[in-house]
Amino acid sequence: MSTLVIVESPTKAKTISKFLGKDYIIKSSFGHLRDLPKSELGIDIENDFTPRYIIPKAKMKTASELKKDAKKAKSILFASDEDREGEAISWHLAQILDVDPKDAKRLVFHEITKDAILHAIENPRPINFDLVDAQQARRVIDRLVGYKLSPFLWAKVARGLSAGRVQSVAVRLIVEREREIQKFNPEEYWTIEATFNKATQTFIAKLHSIDGKVLDKLEIKNDENAQNILEHLKNSGYTITRLEKKQVKKQAPAPFTTSTLQQRAHSQLGYSSKQTMMLAQQLYEGVDVPGRGSMGLITYMRTDSVNLSEKFLNDSREFINKKFGKDYLPEKAVKYTTKSKLAQEAHEAIRPAEASITPDSIKDSIDPKMWKLYNLIWCRAVASQMNPAISEATAVDIADDTNKYLFRATGNVLLFPGFLAIFPETQEEDNLPALKEKEKLDLEKIEPLQHFTEPPARYNDGSIIKAMEEYGIGRPSTYAPTVSTVIARNYIERDDKKRFFPTDIGFLVTDILVQHFPQIVDYEFTAKLEDDFDKIAEGNEDWIKVTKDFYEPFIKNLEIKDKELQKKDLVEEKTDQVCEKCGEPMIIKTGRFGRFIACTNYPTCKHTKQLGKDGEQITEPPIDEKCPECGSDLMRRHGRFGSFISCSGYPKCKYIKKEVKSIGVKCPKCNQGDLAMRRTKFKKIFYSCTHYPDCDFAVWQKPTGEKCPKCASLMVDMGNEKIKCSNKECENHK
Repeated sequence: MSTLVIVESPTKAKTISKFLGKDYIIKSSFGHLRDLPKSELGIDIENDFTPRYIIPKAKMKTASELKKDAKKAKSILFASDEDREGEAISWHLAQILDVDPKDAKRLVFHEITKDAILHAIENPRPINFDLVDAQQARRVIDRLVGYKLSPFLWAKVARGLSAGRVQSVAVRLIVEREREIQKFNPEEYWTIEATFNKATQTFIAKLHSIDGKVLDKLEIKNDENAQNILEHLKNSGYTITRLEKKQVKKQAPAPFTTSTLQQRAHSQLGYSSKQTMMLAQQLYEGVDVPGRGSMGLITYMRTDSVNLSEKFLNDSREFINKKFGKDYLPEKAVKYTTKSKLAQEAHEAIRPAEASITPDSIKDSIDPKMWKLYNLIWCRAVASQMNPAISEATAVDIADDTNKYLFRATGNVLLFPGFLAIFPETQEEDNLPALKEKEKLDLEKIEPLQHFTEPPARYNDGSIIKAMEEYGIGRPSTYAPTVSTVIARNYIERDDKKRFFPTDIGFLVTDILVQHFPQIVDYEFTAKLEDDFDKIAEGNEDWIKVTKDFYEPFIKNLEIKDKELQKKDLVEEKTDQVCEKCGEPMIIKTGRFGRFIACTNYPTCKHTKQLGKDGEQITEPPIDEKCPECGSDLMRRHGRFGSFISCSGYPKCKYIKKEVKSIGVKCPKCNQGDLAMRRTKFKKIFYSCTHYPDCDFAVWQKPTGEKCPKCASLMVDMGNEKIKCSNKECENHK
């Protein structure tokens, strides 16, 4: 008889089976086998919030097969991930397979390597019921919020809406940032730059102080102020009054946590948080590498720890010494401590499973996107064990003849790359010419420059996760799912620079929750609840008490608001317009997909008008075209994905006209059609020729209209202000 090892992923099972012999059978549960029922609350509130778990129909076959395998096995080992979710999976599996959870054996490992798996098998531990309780508390409270508050929103706002304990707070962050941007009034300010000449080399210095007072950013408010200063300076001479040089050390950053990986992958690679975690999951569970088979390339990717194992520290130091020499190697291994007191999910940072598996050694063996993420993780982890980068920073103060006006120039020269040799960061060198104190300088030109203050930037995938982490909202395993959920719920959208902005319904739901359910979207309260989950995981708090303390005031307030609030008071605004079809007053309503003007005589009169994102009414020219299916007039409508033309006889006739919108770029293949934006059946955007199927040209990224100077192919916008050639064979594509 064999030992049954159960993991949650088939890829993970495949990788682990490589390290174990015929005495082991490795099976996958494909995630959770039990969950709360979707059709009902599934929680016995009167009986200490006891959850009622079921095996969903889609999971029945897997459960049945595992039961058969369990009966044949001499023993069972539960090897799901070592976090709260993984602990709960093992607990559920034990109960399904008639194993007393107190007697169940858990395998614990943070990397899927032979040594780690064999060590785990030799040292199984019992199920950690504190972790199970922490997961159960989160699941129960989130279910209570979702299944109690969402129906309230359906009744008072629109069907299909949802509210969540973490997702609603994330939307609030984005809504409040957008309102900051809307209220922002740009202020004008000026700076003055002087270009000096020394031995045919020029450099720029900025006006830094007047009469010994350092200029505030908004000190020079307008052109008149700037010209007054220039009047005093135009005929003056200039002398260096101070020259200071000092060495600056820049320490290597800590290895990645879940949050910092998602932030860096977004800023450097343009990956969404969801995409980053999907690729990281594959790297952790196992990738087929030619000549090596299936292997886990990184450690567990849901963590807020920055620790590194002694083995990795030794291996990476050996690599650095061999590759770069002792100058790049600190005397002792560099050890980092997390800034977060909440680092509970795992014992290590995200790092390569083996330092010896360099990115170059597997570049041609794995998916390019996966490789880019692995390269990022490998470089950051190894670089964390290297000496600091050393630069020479130079500051030069230059005074006019009156010594009233002081200009300052700074320069920076990299003397020793240190960790930058592996993990390069943006660091522009600015080498000043050879200068001396009391030296006279020739002024080449002096000019005022106009500027305007800018509003705070919209959140993107990286910055929203950074904000959530700083507020203590959510945990490593919840960041990416939270962002994905609020996008799917149509509470937020991405602009053309992949930054988030709220939809009309996002604004409305947030305002309702802030005004009437302040606790649900309160930053401090949400963070405190996360702390309570951590205390449960540590065995210092009771999950039933935490749930009760949350639920009782929440449900009491919900019952009050359900009676107090009327739908029309929340979603309707009066206008001075009259319906041109029936003469009744028109009102502004907010539905699931935005704001629109509607007749108050609904449902007798269904006349509506669309509002744009600026709140202005959209006036569409009439469509002089009949429906090809029923002969009724065609009309333009507006939905979640924008405007479209359909039959005015809807819902009896559901004809929709397919429209192709050109982006104003000629097709480079046939030179006849234009390129148009289209969507796949999975809503992914691509750009193809309007003469399809006669011409099959298509690209995923948006063409800019420019041609590549190397090969004349179209240049495309990669996002993050990156433009490259669409021809994969061209050097400008890299």
